[in-house]
Amino acid sequence: MSDKPLTINGVTFSAGTRTTVELPVGRLYTHTQMTIPVHVVRGKSTGPRLFISAAIHGDEINGVEIIRRLLKLPVLKRLRGTIIAVPIVNIHGLINHSRYLPDRRDLNRSFPGSETGSLAARLANLFMQEIVSQSTHGIDLHTGAIHRTNLPQIRANLDDEETLKLARAFNVPVMISSNLRDGSLRESAAEYGIPMLLYEAGEALRFDEVSIRAGVEGIINVMRTLDMLPASRSKTKKNIEPMMARSSMWVRAADSGILRAMVPLGSRVSKDTLLGVIADPFGTTEEKIISTCNGIVIGRTNLPLVNEGDALFHIARFEHINEVATKVDEFNEEYSPELMPSPHPESPII
Repeated sequence: MSDKPLTINGVTFSAGTRTTVELPVGRLYTHTQMTIPVHVVRGKSTGPRLFISAAIHGDEINGVEIIRRLLKLPVLKRLRGTIIAVPIVNIHGLINHSRYLPDRRDLNRSFPGSETGSLAARLANLFMQEIVSQSTHGIDLHTGAIHRTNLPQIRANLDDEETLKLARAFNVPVMISSNLRDGSLRESAAEYGIPMLLYEAGEALRFDEVSIRAGVEGIINVMRTLDMLPASRSKTKKNIEPMMARSSMWVRAADSGILRAMVPLGSRVSKDTLLGVIADPFGTTEEKIISTCNGIVIGRTNLPLVNEGDALFHIARFEHINEVATKVDEFNEEYSPELMPSPHPESPII
């Protein structure tokens, strides 16, 4: 809960209002002013302050669409507390279709930043001071990197009881207990005592409908768990009850060549499962890619052209593989566009 006044870039937001404010983030060398749009929705009643951010990596655009759809939902009229939505954090990277800022730095390794550092450090500092420091909880939306796709999953500090509760509420099949990385937004948020989820789903520079629908629904689930929204009246939604993985590993290319992947995203694999084959362009030599552990494929490359050492398949280790595989199937059935009761992405959530 927070009764403190909420002020962003000198604008103070009253209860029961919706406002968009632009955060200035410097100028281009053409002297064009760059700004980050921040949309604030304040309920009439006091409650948590949830920041929702996307495109910290400028080419990860699924989250931009998730936030757009979220802000159009009629259920927000019944909001308690505050949403601080930032659909495009790395505005420079988005314009350039790039993961990075113009200084080639990764914004998600630049937190908490500084007022006098690099462009990445200054942007990180601005985001921490104007957004994170005024929040009580956070959700950061990501995708796989360029030419890689991720199964919808939550990464978080699952040893923290409050964070674990929110991760379960998000309702995707896989949760990964992920260590805090130096310079990451999650690490800096943790230093403020803010429980935060990182949602990974889909591929850079692509919209993925299943990932987007699950992301919107997941955020609403978290808000209901925080009592920011009333409980759902729907009786049709399934509770996936996600499985927790304590470790994961990438299977890498032993040789360069052209990859033929044998297993799709979400597949159950066992040790020694054939994941794919790397061949030369003429097919005279072939190198088998074999799983070295039991688990579920939670990420994979979509690019058939691979170099020796490239990351190909990301496998999360689980003790009960059959159980988590069933949950992945339930999730895909729940959010498949072909099986959804309404074909309209703007269909209201109540």
